[in-house]
Amino acid sequence: MVNKIWGTFIVVGLFYGFLTGRMDIMNQEIIDCGSSCLELFFHMFPMMILWSGIMKVAQEAQILSFLSKLLRPLFSLIFPELKKDDPALEYIASNLTINMLGIHNASTPFGLKAMKCLQEENPKKDTASKSMITFLVLNTSGVTLIATDILAVRSSMGASFPTDLLLVTVLATIINTTLALLMNAYLGRRGS
Repeated sequence: MVNKIWGTFIVVGLFYGFLTGRMDIMNQEIIDCGSSCLELFFHMFPMMILWSGIMKVAQEAQILSFLSKLLRPLFSLIFPELKKDDPALEYIASNLTINMLGIHNASTPFGLKAMKCLQEENPKKDTASKSMITFLVLNTSGVTLIATDILAVRSSMGASFPTDLLLVTVLATIINTTLALLMNAYLGRRGS
């Protein structure tokens, strides 16, 4: 479905550019966009490598395990159907911790491992369990306290104060996550 949507955008854009006689501008923008994307990649890639390494060290040093133990009381409220020693909880805690630091790409492996653990415990393999849905809701709500990736982009683009979005990010996270979890609980009760 997403391929069809993007395909439609591209065809409509090309058609519009042809009709308005701006194909030369479109060609120049395609070239400029490619080089600016590559430049952005070179600014963000080292940060992703650094934080992925830090999170690997934190995992090996049992720091993520310690954080998951600290978050277990909260997780028992959010994921009531999971046992207190469920291995998925450590992956969920790791994923959310990394997301809170704003390093979303580095959190993906932990999210995939958490979903794999949750799927192994799922009695209906063709239907997502409540825990899987709740975890997906948490991830899509944008749990971010320090938007590291946005700070990197703003710094690379020459922002005077790249950190001036931190308060907004924290407020947006609190509001988004609270509303997402409330809506998930409401719809979960309705669907039961």
